[in-house]
Amino acid sequence: MTILEEVTNDYDRVDALVHMLVDRATGGACDEADFIELRSYLVGHPELSPFLPRWYAGKRSTNQFWQFIKNKYSTYAERREFLWNEFEPLLQHCEVGVATPSEGDISEALKTLDSESLERAWKKTLFRLPEDAEGAITIARTLVESVCKHILDDMGVEYNEKNTDLPALYRLVAKEFNLAPEQHNEQVFKQILGGCASVVGGLGAVRNRLGDAHGEGRNRVRPSKRHARLATNLGGTMALYLIETYNAQKT
Repeated sequence: MTILEEVTNDYDRVDALVHMLVDRATGGACDEADFIELRSYLVGHPELSPFLPRWYAGKRSTNQFWQFIKNKYSTYAERREFLWNEFEPLLQHCEVGVATPSEGDISEALKTLDSESLERAWKKTLFRLPEDAEGAITIARTLVESVCKHILDDMGVEYNEKNTDLPALYRLVAKEFNLAPEQHNEQVFKQILGGCASVVGGLGAVRNRLGDAHGEGRNRVRPSKRHARLATNLGGTMALYLIETYNAQKT
């Protein structure tokens, strides 16, 4: 019986893999065939692969993994913490399910910008969503801001790094992509593009009102999970739209 037959759900498969990697990283041994089988399954899974740590796909054997981890951290404790933190978004995904309808598409689109920080921000948003609504709202807003800055940097468009707020950043990107409402005459396009601008502005406002970016007073309003899910869906969708528009214009 193979490892994939012994464990019957994806959460247990990922959990088995992490324990396997921890054993190898802390002086123990693990079954090479099981490692290869689990790696092949996860890397080839369209819903799970976006949540894998970026470094994992390139480790095709336990020896390659060992060379990576021994040079990254010198102590067993650091290696254990690193591995559990790296795989936590995937474990969370397996446990609670899909956080947003476009989750996989957003993860893949972020990879095209070749930015670990953007991928990490999206994973953090999904990770915080079930238990930390305020944190998820804050990072959803940060994701859109970071996407705007990455695109503007790639296009050589200057902006004020310290003082430019999210709506202003979005207006700069929209102008470059011909997505500003005033750049169109058709009412339907003006309405849709105006709605996109309103969504971005709303993300900034809801972050200020319900996120965890500011200190708390006695009468602070706390968001519910549905508020966080709405912010996550809106932030992810706007990030996806901007990235796909950018990639389409590049080609």
